[in-house]
Amino acid sequence: MTDEIILTDLHSHTTASDGLLTPSELIDRAISKGVQVFAITDHDTTAGLAEAHAYNSAHETPLTLINGAEISTRWNSFDIHIVALKINVDNPVLATFLENQRRLRTDRAKEIGERLLKAGIEGAYEGAKRYAGDAAISRGHYARWLAEKGYATNMANVFKRYLARGKTGYVPNNWGSMAEAIEVIHQAGGVAVLAHPNGYKLSAKWVKRLVREFKESGGDAMEVVLGQQAIDDRAQLIALSVLNNLSCSLGSDFHFPSSWIELGRNLFQPKGVNWVWQSTRWMEAK
Repeated sequence: MTDEIILTDLHSHTTASDGLLTPSELIDRAISKGVQVFAITDHDTTAGLAEAHAYNSAHETPLTLINGAEISTRWNSFDIHIVALKINVDNPVLATFLENQRRLRTDRAKEIGERLLKAGIEGAYEGAKRYAGDAAISRGHYARWLAEKGYATNMANVFKRYLARGKTGYVPNNWGSMAEAIEVIHQAGGVAVLAHPNGYKLSAKWVKRLVREFKESGGDAMEVVLGQQAIDDRAQLIALSVLNNLSCSLGSDFHFPSSWIELGRNLFQPKGVNWVWQSTRWMEAK
């Protein structure tokens, strides 16, 4: 038995969704930051994983690379994200599900462009598409284009002014339920993790309800340690995981190099926590 801490980051994004680094570049960065166990969890796609595995295998000291995706779901009109870990990317049920998710993303992206156009902002869809490349267009791509064109000082302000609930470019989500996504993840042999429970701007009461209903829907774990987080928040999330008999996960939710989020940074592993990689489902996943 050893007390050695293995630096683990189970939430990150590449250019396959709305990240700024290619899968190969992200692998390089993770290794340079000392990460040892790493998951790439692009939004509703596994498209970056083949390149990531090929590039990772070429390193003398490769990462332990976990197949993942961050799946969008609908819960009481909120966008709730579920990180799928240790999934079989060749599973036909998962492949069909993710193909449909891409169609839903495309429909939503077009509607956002139309709403911005009606508000007098021309070329937004085309601009977001240029940023997305082969990836499905996300609100993040819109935010980058709008910030570049001077509609706000940065991406965060773009969301507040144009893309948040009730704003000009906001389009209600069209995702399926948490239970549906969890079932697909399980059919693909994976582990279902509730992403950043405190990141949905919910009251404490509603966060408790979300975690409880995630568990009731078949969920396995929840993120309790994030790259940016108050100590009290971490303690509360760990307590919620215990209350709901959920394993604990952690991740940076890295999208691009910045001063506030970095791969592996601040991903503490408090003792006495039931970590997801210690769970039966994780160990049985292939």
